[in-house]
Amino acid sequence: MPLHDLVEYFNDRFGREHHSSFRPFILKDKKVRGLFGPIRIDSLFSPIRHTVKPTDIIGHAAQIEVSTHATQYLCEDEIENLLANNEKQPTSLESIINFDRLSRTVHMLNFLTVLPSHGSLFLEVDPRHILGIKHDHGVYFGEVIAQCGLNTQYIVIVLSVHSQYARHYRQLLAGLDNYRHQGYQIALKFDYRARDKTTLDLIASLSPNYVSVSAEGLGHSDDSDNLDELTTVVASVNGQSILQQVDQKKTDSLARSANFDLVEGSYYRAIAFDYLGKPKTTGHPLEANHF
Repeated sequence: MPLHDLVEYFNDRFGREHHSSFRPFILKDKKVRGLFGPIRIDSLFSPIRHTVKPTDIIGHAAQIEVSTHATQYLCEDEIENLLANNEKQPTSLESIINFDRLSRTVHMLNFLTVLPSHGSLFLEVDPRHILGIKHDHGVYFGEVIAQCGLNTQYIVIVLSVHSQYARHYRQLLAGLDNYRHQGYQIALKFDYRARDKTTLDLIASLSPNYVSVSAEGLGHSDDSDNLDELTTVVASVNGQSILQQVDQKKTDSLARSANFDLVEGSYYRAIAFDYLGKPKTTGHPLEANHF
Protein backbone atom coordinates (compact mmCIF):
# COMPACT_ATOMS: atom_id res chain seq x y z
CA MET A 1 0.00 0.00 0.00
CA PRO A 2 1.42 3.47 -0.87
CA LEU A 3 2.64 5.52 2.09
CA HIS A 4 -0.05 8.17 1.56
CA ASP A 5 -2.76 5.50 1.76
CA LEU A 6 -1.22 4.01 4.91
CA VAL A 7 -1.17 7.41 6.59
CA GLU A 8 -4.83 7.95 5.67
CA TYR A 9 -5.69 4.45 6.91
CA PHE A 10 -4.16 5.11 10.34
CA ASN A 11 -5.77 8.55 10.57
CA ASP A 12 -9.16 6.95 9.84
CA ARG A 13 -8.48 4.23 12.38
CA PHE A 14 -7.54 6.79 15.03
CA GLY A 15 -10.78 8.65 14.35
CA ARG A 16 -12.88 5.52 14.79
CA GLU A 17 -11.10 4.44 17.99
CA HIS A 18 -11.29 7.85 19.65
CA HIS A 19 -14.55 9.09 18.12
CA SER A 20 -12.69 12.12 16.86
CA SER A 21 -12.15 13.97 13.61
CA PHE A 22 -8.56 14.77 14.59
CA ARG A 23 -5.99 13.27 12.21
CA PRO A 24 -2.67 12.87 14.08
CA PHE A 25 -0.48 11.53 11.27
CA ILE A 26 1.04 13.99 8.82
CA LEU A 27 2.90 13.10 5.62
CA LYS A 28 5.22 15.76 4.25
CA ASP A 29 8.25 15.35 1.99
CA LYS A 30 8.00 11.55 2.33
CA LYS A 31 8.34 11.81 6.12
CA VAL A 32 5.65 10.88 8.62
CA ARG A 33 5.13 12.87 11.80
CA GLY A 34 2.66 12.45 14.60
CA LEU A 35 0.76 15.01 16.65
CA PHE A 36 -0.15 14.40 20.27
CA GLY A 37 -1.60 17.48 21.92
CA PRO A 38 1.17 20.11 21.78
CA ILE A 39 3.82 17.49 20.95
CA ARG A 40 5.14 16.74 17.47
CA ILE A 41 6.76 13.31 17.07
CA ASP A 42 9.58 12.62 14.60
CA SER A 43 11.80 9.58 14.06
CA LEU A 44 15.54 9.09 14.27
CA PHE A 45 17.03 5.71 13.30
CA SER A 46 20.46 4.63 14.51
CA PRO A 47 22.10 1.57 12.90
CA ILE A 48 22.96 -1.46 15.01
CA ARG A 49 26.13 -3.06 13.67
CA HIS A 50 28.25 -6.17 14.06
CA THR A 51 31.10 -5.33 16.42
CA VAL A 52 33.82 -7.00 14.37
CA LYS A 53 32.48 -5.69 11.06
CA PRO A 54 30.56 -2.43 11.62
CA THR A 55 29.69 -2.10 7.94
CA ASP A 56 27.25 -4.99 8.50
CA ILE A 57 23.98 -3.56 9.84
CA ILE A 58 21.50 -5.98 11.41
CA GLY A 59 18.79 -3.44 12.21
CA HIS A 60 17.99 0.05 13.41
CA ALA A 61 17.04 1.43 16.81
CA ALA A 62 14.17 3.88 16.55
CA GLN A 63 14.62 6.94 18.71
CA ILE A 64 11.94 9.53 19.25
CA GLU A 65 12.49 13.21 18.57
CA VAL A 66 9.81 15.40 20.04
CA SER A 67 9.16 19.11 19.83
CA THR A 68 6.33 21.54 20.20
CA HIS A 69 4.63 22.74 17.04
CA ALA A 70 6.99 25.72 17.20
CA THR A 71 9.92 23.20 17.05
CA GLN A 72 11.08 23.94 20.57
CA TYR A 73 12.61 20.63 21.66
CA LEU A 74 11.45 19.13 24.93
CA CYS A 75 13.30 17.44 27.75
CA GLU A 76 12.19 14.04 29.01
CA ASP A 77 10.62 15.42 32.18
CA GLU A 78 8.67 17.97 30.13
CA ILE A 79 7.25 15.16 27.99
CA GLU A 80 6.24 13.30 31.16
CA ASN A 81 4.40 16.38 32.42
CA LEU A 82 2.58 16.88 29.14
CA LEU A 83 1.48 13.25 29.10
CA ALA A 84 0.30 13.36 32.69
CA ASN A 85 -1.64 16.60 32.21
CA ASN A 86 -3.15 16.06 28.78
CA GLU A 87 -6.80 17.00 29.38
CA LYS A 88 -7.96 15.28 26.19
CA GLN A 89 -7.23 11.86 27.73
CA PRO A 90 -9.38 10.41 30.54
CA THR A 91 -6.38 9.18 32.53
CA SER A 92 -2.63 9.70 32.46
CA LEU A 93 -2.14 5.94 31.94
CA GLU A 94 -4.30 5.99 28.84
CA SER A 95 -2.31 8.99 27.63
CA ILE A 96 0.90 7.03 28.01
CA ILE A 97 -0.51 4.04 26.11
CA ASN A 98 -1.83 6.22 23.29
CA PHE A 99 1.42 8.21 23.08
CA ASP A 100 3.40 4.95 22.96
CA ARG A 101 1.24 3.52 20.17
CA LEU A 102 1.29 6.75 18.19
CA SER A 103 5.09 6.98 18.42
CA ARG A 104 5.65 3.39 17.33
CA THR A 105 3.29 3.82 14.37
CA VAL A 106 5.25 6.90 13.26
CA HIS A 107 8.50 4.94 13.50
CA MET A 108 7.05 2.01 11.56
CA LEU A 109 5.83 4.19 8.71
CA ASN A 110 9.14 6.02 8.44
CA PHE A 111 11.07 2.76 8.62
CA LEU A 112 9.07 1.40 5.71
CA THR A 113 9.82 4.49 3.66
CA VAL A 114 13.61 4.47 3.62
CA LEU A 115 14.84 1.34 5.41
CA PRO A 116 12.54 -1.43 4.15
CA SER A 117 15.30 -4.01 3.69
CA HIS A 118 17.63 -3.15 6.56
CA GLY A 119 16.86 -5.91 9.01
CA SER A 120 15.01 -5.53 12.28
CA LEU A 121 13.43 -2.46 13.79
CA PHE A 122 14.10 -1.96 17.52
CA LEU A 123 11.18 -0.18 19.20
CA GLU A 124 11.15 0.84 22.86
CA VAL A 125 7.96 0.27 24.82
CA ASP A 126 7.22 2.26 27.96
CA PRO A 127 7.04 -0.08 31.01
CA ARG A 128 3.80 1.66 31.99
CA HIS A 129 2.33 0.63 28.64
CA ILE A 130 3.05 -3.03 29.40
CA LEU A 131 1.65 -2.69 32.93
CA GLY A 132 -1.42 -0.84 31.64
CA ILE A 133 -2.35 -3.56 29.13
CA LYS A 134 -3.74 -6.54 31.03
CA HIS A 135 -3.49 -9.21 28.31
CA ASP A 136 -2.73 -9.85 24.63
CA HIS A 137 0.27 -7.53 24.54
CA GLY A 138 1.30 -6.84 20.96
CA VAL A 139 -2.01 -7.66 19.29
CA TYR A 140 -2.89 -4.02 18.55
CA PHE A 141 0.53 -3.25 17.12
CA GLY A 142 0.56 -6.58 15.28
CA GLU A 143 -2.42 -5.30 13.30
CA VAL A 144 -0.44 -2.14 12.48
CA ILE A 145 2.53 -4.22 11.35
CA ALA A 146 0.36 -6.48 9.20
CA GLN A 147 -1.27 -3.48 7.53
CA CYS A 148 2.23 -2.26 6.65
CA GLY A 149 3.00 -5.59 5.00
CA LEU A 150 5.60 -6.74 7.54
CA ASN A 151 5.88 -9.58 10.01
CA THR A 152 6.26 -9.27 13.78
CA GLN A 153 9.49 -11.31 13.62
CA TYR A 154 11.24 -8.22 12.23
CA ILE A 155 10.18 -6.09 15.21
CA VAL A 156 12.23 -6.08 18.41
CA ILE A 157 10.30 -4.91 21.47
CA VAL A 158 12.76 -3.12 23.76
CA LEU A 159 12.04 -2.70 27.47
CA SER A 160 14.20 -0.27 29.43
CA VAL A 161 14.54 -1.77 32.90
CA HIS A 162 14.46 0.76 35.75
CA SER A 163 14.78 0.13 39.46
CA GLN A 164 11.48 1.89 40.21
CA TYR A 165 9.67 -0.98 38.47
CA ALA A 166 11.42 -3.71 40.45
CA ARG A 167 8.24 -4.74 42.25
CA HIS A 168 6.51 -5.10 38.88
CA TYR A 169 9.15 -7.30 37.22
CA ARG A 170 6.91 -10.37 37.24
CA GLN A 171 4.17 -8.47 35.39
CA LEU A 172 6.66 -6.97 32.96
CA LEU A 173 8.13 -10.37 32.16
CA ALA A 174 4.63 -11.78 31.62
CA GLY A 175 3.87 -8.91 29.24
CA LEU A 176 7.08 -9.52 27.31
CA ASP A 177 6.19 -13.20 27.06
CA ASN A 178 2.89 -12.13 25.49
CA TYR A 179 4.80 -10.13 22.89
CA ARG A 180 7.01 -13.15 22.23
CA HIS A 181 3.96 -15.36 21.67
CA GLN A 182 2.84 -12.86 19.02
CA GLY A 183 6.12 -13.44 17.16
CA TYR A 184 8.08 -10.38 18.27
CA GLN A 185 11.73 -10.49 19.27
CA ILE A 186 12.50 -9.22 22.77
CA ALA A 187 15.26 -6.98 24.11
CA LEU A 188 16.13 -5.76 27.59
CA LYS A 189 17.89 -2.40 27.89
CA PHE A 190 19.82 -1.51 31.03
CA ASP A 191 21.53 1.59 32.24
CA TYR A 192 25.05 0.32 32.77
CA ARG A 193 25.31 1.56 36.35
CA ALA A 194 22.02 -0.10 37.24
CA ARG A 195 23.39 -3.54 36.38
CA ASP A 196 23.62 -5.95 39.32
CA LYS A 197 22.66 -9.53 40.22
CA THR A 198 19.00 -8.68 39.61
CA THR A 199 19.93 -7.75 36.05
CA LEU A 200 21.61 -11.09 35.45
CA ASP A 201 18.66 -12.94 37.01
CA LEU A 202 16.22 -11.11 34.71
CA ILE A 203 18.27 -12.08 31.68
CA ALA A 204 18.36 -15.70 32.78
CA SER A 205 14.58 -15.71 33.45
CA LEU A 206 13.51 -14.13 30.16
CA SER A 207 16.20 -15.36 27.74
CA PRO A 208 15.80 -12.25 25.57
CA ASN A 209 16.98 -12.11 21.98
CA TYR A 210 19.04 -9.02 22.79
CA VAL A 211 20.43 -7.26 25.86
CA SER A 212 21.84 -3.76 25.58
CA VAL A 213 23.73 -1.46 27.92
CA SER A 214 24.97 2.07 27.45
CA ALA A 215 28.65 2.90 27.06
CA GLU A 216 28.05 6.23 28.77
CA GLY A 217 30.17 6.55 31.89
CA LEU A 218 32.43 3.60 31.18
CA GLY A 219 36.08 3.95 32.14
CA HIS A 220 36.40 2.42 35.60
CA SER A 221 39.00 -0.27 36.21
CA ASP A 222 36.42 -3.01 36.81
CA ASP A 223 34.30 -2.23 33.74
CA SER A 224 35.93 -4.85 31.54
CA ASP A 225 35.36 -7.73 34.00
CA ASN A 226 31.76 -6.68 34.68
CA LEU A 227 30.97 -6.43 31.00
CA ASP A 228 32.60 -9.79 30.34
CA GLU A 229 30.25 -11.30 32.92
CA LEU A 230 27.26 -9.66 31.27
CA THR A 231 28.09 -10.79 27.73
CA THR A 232 28.78 -14.31 29.00
CA VAL A 233 25.34 -14.53 30.63
CA VAL A 234 23.64 -13.18 27.50
CA ALA A 235 25.47 -15.72 25.34
CA SER A 236 24.43 -18.52 27.73
CA VAL A 237 20.75 -17.86 26.91
CA ASN A 238 21.49 -17.67 23.16
CA GLY A 239 21.00 -13.90 23.09
CA GLN A 240 23.09 -11.16 21.54
CA SER A 241 24.67 -8.33 23.50
CA ILE A 242 24.68 -4.70 22.33
CA LEU A 243 26.86 -1.84 23.55
CA GLN A 244 25.07 1.41 22.73
CA GLN A 245 26.12 5.07 22.71
CA VAL A 246 29.61 4.19 21.54
CA ASP A 247 31.01 7.63 20.73
CA GLN A 248 34.78 7.15 20.82
CA LYS A 249 37.48 4.64 19.96
CA LYS A 250 38.14 3.50 23.53
CA THR A 251 34.54 2.33 24.01
CA ASP A 252 34.64 0.62 20.61
CA SER A 253 37.78 -1.19 21.81
CA LEU A 254 35.98 -2.10 25.04
CA ALA A 255 33.07 -3.55 23.07
CA ARG A 256 35.50 -5.80 21.23
CA SER A 257 37.47 -6.88 24.29
CA ALA A 258 34.27 -7.61 26.26
CA ASN A 259 32.91 -9.67 23.35
CA PHE A 260 29.81 -7.61 22.61
CA ASP A 261 28.09 -9.01 19.54
CA LEU A 262 26.72 -5.67 18.35
CA VAL A 263 27.38 -1.95 18.70
CA GLU A 264 25.52 1.32 18.10
CA GLY A 265 26.62 4.91 18.36
CA SER A 266 28.00 8.07 16.82
CA TYR A 267 31.56 6.71 16.59
CA TYR A 268 30.56 4.81 13.46
CA ARG A 269 28.82 7.62 11.61
CA ALA A 270 31.74 9.33 9.93
CA ILE A 271 34.03 6.38 9.22
CA ALA A 272 33.83 3.04 7.45
CA PHE A 273 35.74 -0.10 8.33
CA ASP A 274 37.40 -2.88 6.45
CA TYR A 275 36.89 -6.48 7.47
CA LEU A 276 39.67 -6.25 10.07
CA GLY A 277 38.05 -3.29 11.79
CA LYS A 278 40.69 -0.77 10.72
CA PRO A 279 39.41 2.71 9.82
CA LYS A 280 39.44 3.75 6.21
CA THR A 281 38.04 6.78 4.45
CA THR A 282 34.90 6.63 2.39
CA GLY A 283 32.97 8.98 0.17
CA HIS A 284 29.71 8.06 1.89
CA PRO A 285 29.72 8.70 5.66
CA LEU A 286 27.67 6.29 7.75
CA GLU A 287 25.23 8.80 9.13
CA ALA A 288 22.28 8.20 11.41
CA ASN A 289 18.99 8.63 9.58
CA HIS A 290 16.84 11.57 10.64
CA PHE A 291 13.13 11.97 9.90
